Amino acid sequence: MILNKIIKSWASLRMIAVLLLLTVAGQSCRISYKLNGSALDYTVYKTIYIGEFPIRAALVYAPLQQMFELNLQDYITRNTRLQFTDTPGSDLNLEGEITGYALSPQAVTQDAYASQTRLTITVRVKYTDEKNEKNDIDQTFSAYRDFDSSQMLNDVEEELCTQISKELVELIFNATLGNW
Repeated sequence: MILNKIIKSWASLRMIAVLLLLTVAGQSCRISYKLNGSALDYTVYKTIYIGEFPIRAALVYAPLQQMFELNLQDYITRNTRLQFTDTPGSDLNLEGEITGYALSPQAVTQDAYASQTRLTITVRVKYTDEKNEKNDIDQTFSAYRDFDSSQMLNDVEEELCTQISKELVELIFNATLGNW
């Protein structure tokens, strides 16, 4: 008999504890975050224009312009709900040019030869916010990758340009649409 009372009391205590836990959990603070990294108000911003980014550098890798532009469009598509337009004058405008494509020796060995070479790509970006001119940006972004000097540039150029292009796109997104 005493055992039955203890079991019933224990069951009641467990039920009260579960109800208390559910009540507290239901009234606790909400954590809110954005999955896309964008800080845009989509009631204000609906469209974006992305212009061409022609290569103005002395040294040229022909596929770079298309590679960069496609990476930029893809990143914006995946991380925002903005609609692309074909003409400037959208809510947001991104234009620019690839101003630098340079190779430079890095780690010099004892016999005065470079053991590493650095490929640096520089992009000038003009970002215009038609709704709030305080957000306008005219800035240069740069990224690089090093590769072993024993390799020919032609053998690693596509992979390096892909990596650098993706990094540049992230830097540009964070400075403009990410609004960090």
